Amino acid sequence: MSIKHLLSINDLNGSEISSIITRAISSKPMPLNNLLENQTVGIWFEKPSLRTRLSFEIGVKQLGGTTVYLDKDNIGVGSREPIRDIANVISRYIYAFIARTFAHSTLTEFAKYSTIPIINALSDEEHPCQTLADLVTIQEKFGTLKDITIAYIGDGNNVARSLACGAYHMGMPFISSSPLEYKLTISDEMINKSIIHEINPQKAMLAADVIYTDAWTSMGQEEESEIRKNAFQKYQISEKDLDSAKDTTILMHPLPAHHGEEISQDLLYHKKSVVFDQAENRLHAQRAAMEYLFK
Repeated sequence: MSIKHLLSINDLNGSEISSIITRAISSKPMPLNNLLENQTVGIWFEKPSLRTRLSFEIGVKQLGGTTVYLDKDNIGVGSREPIRDIANVISRYIYAFIARTFAHSTLTEFAKYSTIPIINALSDEEHPCQTLADLVTIQEKFGTLKDITIAYIGDGNNVARSLACGAYHMGMPFISSSPLEYKLTISDEMINKSIIHEINPQKAMLAADVIYTDAWTSMGQEEESEIRKNAFQKYQISEKDLDSAKDTTILMHPLPAHHGEEISQDLLYHKKSVVFDQAENRLHAQRAAMEYLFK
């Protein structure tokens, strides 16, 4: 049986994404099973994490397995040892490897040399696990994904890229609104052409069923923080924006949020916000994704 990796949301087709969503929702009341009984999953993060690490560790435990966290300094990827050597060793010790990296190429190299599943827990290019949780949340709130319009306001980053690709596979219109120098681009030309680019964020939000934003400055971009704040000033989502949107529109954010920057103060607690349901769904979506990958 071939090894299934999850490096990109494009590693899944629409049918597979739909199956993971259905499983995530249906397994919420009774998540426990023994799929990973007597198995150990390795977790290695180059960047900080709250939701991703916690939800993966709990999800593995709910599937009957255990986790081991590999400290980034001790593993020494690329400095202490080449990835090829590390991949060959860990493939003999653990059942799967969950990694959060600065460079997406690190993940692809692990996948090239490993004989176990590799899961992208965030890279500079994509965040597929976040997208699965987002789609689970939207399905729960609207009862469907088809023709639900997402307006992504802000930096065309890794989260935006995965979400746009996921939306494409599920038949969901996707509007991206950002300054031109931070415009979302995707290497897959068909998906790239499906994105509607709207420089006016208010216009984008009026058309949306889902208003989505993320931090203006991602991990590793801290030196650009002030430049980005100036560039994105007109892209802050406010209470007025949510009140002007359709009655059924929801607000989403992958967290952590920078209150007073991409969202106005306390907007996460607006009646249209589903941000904490979205955060909870990281657990259910990732557990369902592991079930799909490991079976």
